[in-house]
Amino acid sequence: MPQKKIQQIFEEMGKVVVGQEKLINRLLIGLFTGGHILLEGVPGLAKTLTVNTLAKVLDLDFQRIQFTPDLLPADIIGTMIYKPKLGDYEVKKGPIFANMILADEVNRSPAKVQSALLEAMQEKQVTIGEETFHLDRPFFVLATQNPVEQEGTYPLPEAQLDRFMMKVFVDYPSKTEELEVMRRMSNLDYNYEPQAILTKEDIGQIRHEINQITLSETLENYIVELVFATRKPLEYGLREEDKYLQYGVSPRGTIKLNLAAKALAYFSGRDYVLPEDIKEAAPDVFNHRITLNYEAEADGITTRFVIDSILRKVAIGR
Repeated sequence: MPQKKIQQIFEEMGKVVVGQEKLINRLLIGLFTGGHILLEGVPGLAKTLTVNTLAKVLDLDFQRIQFTPDLLPADIIGTMIYKPKLGDYEVKKGPIFANMILADEVNRSPAKVQSALLEAMQEKQVTIGEETFHLDRPFFVLATQNPVEQEGTYPLPEAQLDRFMMKVFVDYPSKTEELEVMRRMSNLDYNYEPQAILTKEDIGQIRHEINQITLSETLENYIVELVFATRKPLEYGLREEDKYLQYGVSPRGTIKLNLAAKALAYFSGRDYVLPEDIKEAAPDVFNHRITLNYEAEADGITTRFVIDSILRKVAIGR
């Protein structure tokens, strides 16, 4: 049964990547529910290693694209190349034609390049010249942003951020984890090659099983109430939060929270969703869909503070 292989994935990943269980969990949620993940974290936190290893464990094609200011859309999706001997043009496909894409430092490229990637994410297809190509399934994009260096970056607009199922903040490892990283990576003979655990057919089966997870009407309404609390906080008695909120969560956030909660229930071996699944997924689904005003920035208020407050104060079965 594919569900039993979820723990095997974490075990196999642990032979290469130290810690980062939450990151791996969120990547699997995105992969199994057809979503894309945006990561924010400083360099050196094994983001590239994690997604590369996961691609091997899942037996999927992997491509890494380094976003730079001089990158062009054709560098991502491909272009038409003239062949003099044939007297005709030939399609040269870009790195977007893979199952898993790591878009490294996506905010370092101009809007037209970001749009080329995000269009592929949304439409699951690419047009080169007059020909349209459907991307292989599964198709999963992991994009990273570096919060340290903001000079020379092109921040993703809210409408483009909304295309990502989750935005996950990657933190430094603990002392114990960092000690293990040092011991493992300073061994020049260490070169473990992860084994494939799932096939593409298994991934399709897991998606089908997640789709069968039960979400009660009470919890469906709870998700909607949480979303509306970000849009009309005064109606929920959230007077302090109302001072800081400019825009709330979009309808796409409602859908993604539903899917993420089902995936978490599935990973826990349940065929039904608990309130705890919704509360665990909500911060990562909401934090890039909530826009705070200047007053929030002046007072040092973060989206996580607002989300935690909403989760505490909005009751189930309201």
